Amino acid sequence: MRILIVEDEVSMAASLRRGLEAEGYAVDVAVDGEDGLWRATEESFDAVVLDLMVPKLNGFRVASALRAAGNDVPILVLTAKDGEWDQADALDRGADDYLTKPFSYAVLLARLRALVRRSRGSTGPELVAGDLRLDPAAHRCWRGEVEIGLTAREFAVLETLLLRAGHVVSKNDLLEHVWGGELDVTANAVEVYVGYVRRKVDAAFGRSSIETVRGVGYRLVGDAA
Repeated sequence: MRILIVEDEVSMAASLRRGLEAEGYAVDVAVDGEDGLWRATEESFDAVVLDLMVPKLNGFRVASALRAAGNDVPILVLTAKDGEWDQADALDRGADDYLTKPFSYAVLLARLRALVRRSRGSTGPELVAGDLRLDPAAHRCWRGEVEIGLTAREFAVLETLLLRAGHVVSKNDLLEHVWGGELDVTANAVEVYVGYVRRKVDAAFGRSSIETVRGVGYRLVGDAA
């Protein structure tokens, strides 16, 4: 998944980035509200972690502008402002959740996972397609009762496909949400990693759940044999 952090404290932004990347997320950082709003508008993210007291355009206005433009990206406010009126105002302006500093990393990660699940129409802790299951919190994967070992990148590819199960995911979408738009990564890397995932979750079980949509990308379906 690809996360945008809008945070002007350099040490906090760096800490958040390291922590989220260690969990397999692709992470972008904006150090002010104007840049954060531009990035969230022009690029595709699975969630935004938004500080309220950022320069140029505060977090309240960023959230309002995104919602006014019809952008429904999940927004988790992460801020030192802990007043009840601040929380109410942020939520009324379009934020989906609110977490105050100092915070628990475990709680931050759990809330991000919950926001992304809800945005994709899922409420359970696992992502499921047929007998293929993925537990994002535990970084575990199963086909039926058999657990499958995946690298962090393979896990991220499969998670992105499962989050949009039944829908076509383009190679560019996978590049953005798994690699975070890294300039030195090409569509060939996507093909290579989709191949790795197919061998582990499909070929090893006589399945073909990850379909190639020629000229477009990939689609994960339920129980294709």
